[in-house]
Parts: sequence; C-alpha cells; structure tokens
Amino acid sequence: MIALSADSISLSFGAEEILRGITFSVNDGDRVGIIGVNGAGKTSLFRVITGEYKPDSGSVYIQKGHTVGILEQNPNLTALPGNMSSLEYMYTAFPHLTDLEREISRTEAELAEASRLGHESELLSLSTRLTEQNRRYAEGGGLEFRARCKSMLQRLGFDEVMIEQKLSTLSGGQYTRLALARLLATEPDILMLDEPTNHLDIDALSWLEGYLASYKKTVLIISHDRYFLDKTTDKTLHVLYGKARLYPAPYTRAKAMMESEAEALEKRYKEQQREIARIRANIEFQRRCNREHNFVTIRSKEKQIERMEKIELAPKAPKDIRMSFASLDESAGDVITVKDLGFSYGGKRLINNLSFLIRSGERVMFLGPNGSGKSTLMKLISSRLAPSTGKITLGYNIKIGYYDQENRGLTESKTVFEEMHDEYPEKKDLELRSTLALFLFSGDDIDKPISTLSGGERARLTLAKLILKKVNLLVLDEPTNHLDIGSREALETALTAFPGTIIAVSHDRYFINSIATRIIELAPDSDHGMFDCVLEDYDDAYAEYLRLRERVRSTMPKPEEKKNADAREEYEAKKRENAKARGEKRRIERAIARIPEIEKEIEQLDAELFGEAATDYVRAAEIEKRKEELEVELMELYEITM
Repeated sequence: MIALSADSISLSFGAEEILRGITFSVNDGDRVGIIGVNGAGKTSLFRVITGEYKPDSGSVYIQKGHTVGILEQNPNLTALPGNMSSLEYMYTAFPHLTDLEREISRTEAELAEASRLGHESELLSLSTRLTEQNRRYAEGGGLEFRARCKSMLQRLGFDEVMIEQKLSTLSGGQYTRLALARLLATEPDILMLDEPTNHLDIDALSWLEGYLASYKKTVLIISHDRYFLDKTTDKTLHVLYGKARLYPAPYTRAKAMMESEAEALEKRYKEQQREIARIRANIEFQRRCNREHNFVTIRSKEKQIERMEKIELAPKAPKDIRMSFASLDESAGDVITVKDLGFSYGGKRLINNLSFLIRSGERVMFLGPNGSGKSTLMKLISSRLAPSTGKITLGYNIKIGYYDQENRGLTESKTVFEEMHDEYPEKKDLELRSTLALFLFSGDDIDKPISTLSGGERARLTLAKLILKKVNLLVLDEPTNHLDIGSREALETALTAFPGTIIAVSHDRYFINSIATRIIELAPDSDHGMFDCVLEDYDDAYAEYLRLRERVRSTMPKPEEKKNADAREEYEAKKRENAKARGEKRRIERAIARIPEIEKEIEQLDAELFGEAATDYVRAAEIEKRKEELEVELMELYEITM
C-alpha cells in the first residue's frame, strides 16, 4: 500500500527553480535513500512533504492515519527548554502518556480521599475510571516508554552524566543525537532523516544501521554516507537539476544502474544522430539532382526526421571539485613518535598513556567513540594543543597540512577570495582564482562573505586553502563532513595519489576503505589507551578492522565475565583466608592442649633425674637431652598462643 506519494511537485524561490515536476511514490515498509549534490533540493523536498513549504504546483499524498517524524539537519537549538535534562526532553515526545500519568495520579488521589471520607457512592465510579485510565496507559506503551527513552539515548552515545545533563549545556552535535533518539523512540509511520549520520561515532552508526534495516515502517533518508545508504535502504531517489528518478536498489547498485542507463542512452542518441545525418545527406543528394520526383523524396525524408521521437542525452551531473595535494620531498622514515601521551581538559582525562609510531607513507585512521579524544589528538599532533603529559616528536623535515572539521580557520568577515589571498599573498590572483574554480567557486561566488557560506561551501574553501600547501603529512579531522558524494570521491582520489603520510579521523566507512592502511581505535579507559590494527586486506579496510577487533575482544573477558571472574577470585581469596584462620585456630588449640602434656612430662623427668637416675649417669644424660627437646617445643608453643 502507498504510504507517501508526490505528484508533479514544483517549487521556486524567486527566479530560482528548486524542484521541477517531481513525481514518485513510496510503499509501506520501503526504505528510500535520497541522493544528489549539495543544493539539489533534497531538504526542500522534505519540507514540501511535511507541509513546511507550499509547492508552486503539484500535491503530496500521505496515507490517512500515518504519523510523520522528521530529523532536520540543522535543528533550532534556541527553541529548547534549557532547564530540562536530556531524559526529560525525551519524555516530551509522549505527551499523551505523560498527560495520562497526571490523570491517573489525580484519580488515585480522589480515590484515596473518597475512601478516607467513606463516600461509598464515589468509590465505584472512581475505581472504574482508574481501571480505564490504566488500561489506556498500558496499551499506549506507558509501561515501557521511559525505559525505551533511556535505552535509545544510551545506544546513541549518551552516558549517565549526559542523560541527566541540562539541554542548555549541550553542544550542537549532542543535541542532534538527542533529537535523533527522541524521534526514533516515537516510531513514526514515515520516518524522515536528513543527514542522520552527522555527529555519530562508529558504534552508534553500526547500531543505527541495524535499527533502520529492521524498521518495519517507511523510511526516507537524505545522506551522503554511501556505506550507510547501502546498509539501510532498498530504494534510491536521485535528485538532479530539480527532477527526481526512483531506482529499486540501494546506493551502489542504483549508481551502477544510472551509469548503465546513461551509457545506453548515449549509444541510442549517437545511433539516432547517425541516422539523421544519413537522411540529411540523402536529402542534399536529392536536391542536387534537381528533378521533380526528387522533391517528393525530399519531403518524405524531412517528414521522417520530424516524426522521429528525438532522444535527448541525460543531463550531465554538476561538476565535482577537482584537486591534487602539493607535496614536499620524502620525509624521515619515522614521521611521528608518540610516547606516553596524556591530555586532560576541565579535570577530565581525554587521552590516557598513548604511545605509537607512524612511519612514512602510512595512512592511519583514528576511530573511537565520541569523547574519546580523536579531534583532540589531531590538534595535539598539529601543535594546536600542548600535551598534559608525554611527548610527540616529529621526524626530520615534516611539514603538516591540517584540516579542521569545524572549519575554524576561516575568517567570517572576509570574502572567499580574500581568505585565499591572505593565506597565499605571494601567489598571483589568477592562480588563486583558478584554484577556487576547481572547488566550484567561480564568478560572483568568490566575492561571497564567508559568513554566508553553507557547510559544504566552507568545507570546499578549507580544502582549497589546504591543497596549495607543500606538505608531506596531512592531518585531517572528519574531512568528508558536509561534502556531497561527488566531492568525497574527488577527495579520496586526491588522497590516494598523495605520496606523503596521512592521519585522519573519519566515520565515513567508504572513505576508510579507500584510504586506510592502518586503523587505531582510541580507548581512553584501557591500559594502553588504544587498539592498534595494522590491516592485511586493504580492499575492505573497515571489515578487516572489525574482524581483527573482534578477534582481540574475543580473547578478553567480557565485562560480565570479568565481573564473575573477579567475584570468583574474591570468593577463593576469602575461602583461603578463612581456611588459614581455621588452621591457625586449630594450631593454637593443639598448642594449648599440648603445653600441659609437656609440662607434666618435664615434671616427671625432673623427679626421675633427682631420684632413681641420680647415680645413673647414662640415664641422666638421656633425661637431660629429652628435657632440652621438650623445653624448645614448649617455648614454640608459648609463642603460638601469644
């Protein structure tokens, strides 16, 4: 059954046409990935579907009774109730249940009061009302919604502190994850996600992929994360130049279908153009003959061309950025040596006892949960922060090019061209303009103030500044953020051709697979602060990393097993201690019992020594020896009982 359909949707802002006659339908249970370059109109299409934008023409159909939930790419943080905790904000997604809880509390209070006053006539009606309220509460999910809210937060990387953290103290990335958790907890019939992978670490991404892959309702996802799209979608809507085409496959297969269609269409187009050229050549020949019957043939051939259904080539995709990184001569073999590195901020230990060596030519990806210190490590390596403990040593002739995921190296008050010119004052304007053109800044774009740029434009400008630096070490913090798929592929190609060393933080699994020769997972709570994974298979680096990580983890006791092992060890130690105490007690008891026996034997030996054995020197010597042995034993027993 159709859950959602769009019929001939067109949308313009002033003279700019955003969407042109978009038509598609989505069935219940479909999971649709929506792709297209930045600015193609994907988010605008979402806003038309939700009713935020009114289209110039066309209509949207949503199945009656279906609920719609949307995660926006850049949510409005100013509208949040800042004094609420993250968990309390989750509960606001269930107003019908929290309202019912208040109703139940009032009814229980009224029931207690009626019982106290002995108003028998009210007790029955109040009891009936309370039973009905509890039934509605249970059927509506009231018994589990609070636990579900907390579990959803934990799945998306919220620890116990963050769960109780006030909204006013959350970062933009933390709130985006909170908004996603809140939306998923409501389980809408049509789930619409605009760039949901932003600000998620690898583990949260893996969980979200599994969650969406098993989601029984309809899902629409705008994303440039190719790996994520392949894992979570079964259809692909490609938006290009305001139009859209729906393919019955996830991203990678859909892309192959697009390329195959384009090749087939181009082949048919060329065949038709050859046919038209042949007919026109024949027409020219007939004209040159200049005979009456030739004019009939000419007209017939012209009508043949007119009647043809002309094949048009598919519109070319917008230009992708083009780049290649300037590089220095080869560096020292040991590029970076990190020894016992530690970093603390605000009393919190972000990096703990980290040691590693990166050699020339390696391409090392740093992974880890949010808050594990990945971005901090990039700043430490690029000397933007100083270590709290330990040391970072760069090899001879190492020149670093650093990409900051927040693009904080840009000056808001400057224009695009001024930013480039001030970075490279020695370069000619023509070279700077040519470089900017490679990153799709042309014409009036170079005079745009940086304060007006989108996230994608800022990312492109930061990369444009970086490629002109002559470096042999690239330090990249989430370089694919804000880039569309074409730009990501261009970046991957450029990095693959870069002869120097690359260190990067990324959660883009396609990017990891394209670049990584080594993966280091940061784990601040572990003894060594990391898990170092030197890859053996570069074709699927991420899968190889997961395999090696699982192999290491399988040899380590699980938290529950460790807890049980610790408990067993504690039990055994206590058991040994108790056994020792019991043995000591028995030893004392035996000593106490033995002491009077020895004293009595010594008395008997003394009596014999001074009596019958007084003149028997042989027996007297035996008695003296025995007394000496007994006296040594007696002193030892006295010590035991002390």
